[in-house]
Amino acid sequence: MDWKSKKFFVLDMDGTFYRGEHLLEGSLDFIHRLTALGRDYLFFTNNSSKNSRRYAEKLNRMGLAAGPEKIITSGMVTLNWLSKNHPGKSIYLIGTPDFREICIEAGLYLVEDGAQMVLVGFDTSTTYEQMTRACDLIREGALFVATHPDTTCPTESGFVPDAGAVCAFISAATGGTKPVVLGKPYTPAMEYLLDTTGVSKEELVFVGDRLYTDIAIGARHGVSTVLVLTGETRREDLAGSAVVPDLVVERLVDLGDHL
Repeated sequence: MDWKSKKFFVLDMDGTFYRGEHLLEGSLDFIHRLTALGRDYLFFTNNSSKNSRRYAEKLNRMGLAAGPEKIITSGMVTLNWLSKNHPGKSIYLIGTPDFREICIEAGLYLVEDGAQMVLVGFDTSTTYEQMTRACDLIREGALFVATHPDTTCPTESGFVPDAGAVCAFISAATGGTKPVVLGKPYTPAMEYLLDTTGVSKEELVFVGDRLYTDIAIGARHGVSTVLVLTGETRREDLAGSAVVPDLVVERLVDLGDHL
């Protein structure tokens, strides 16, 4: 692989650039090396719990001067997909106040009763009552949609259940109803990224810690991938994986040696 021909690096955040509130060692050094070489980057997280402004504020607290334009979330992909495919539908939302806010700003019609769609994002305050309501609506015919497939989210103290785990609960309780899932590794995420950046697939590199999202999106769409071992995936996981990265490095900063 000729990594010197790659111009745009799409970086995962939690487990790749930082863990919870702690910057991973060498992450800033990698960004400095990348920009010194005239390459560009943005962050793409499947975590829909925050908007791009809050993620930018977090990066700035960690020492990286990055604006909201440097961040894509699965929530942004979802809003784009909904506007194109289901405009005006009433939605029952399981999501954080931040995600609810950007949904309202985007003109989505959020309701508690009689919804045509159930939309699930990552929200650590999700209640049994909310999941029960979602199940009722889906049994009544509401479309089931999820911002992303991740089953866990990494934190400083370990992994916590993510949107994919909530969706598994709802699926099991509705006779196996599967959601339409957006975010990495699915095509709507790839299309949104290409439209947003104007970069070709040949110039892109996906970098992340999860085989089934960060690496799979590249494998599915013909884009180069780099796996870092600072998050969910361990080197021994590669032996039985159908998804194989083009390069494996211990930390993000180690990718700098290949540029």
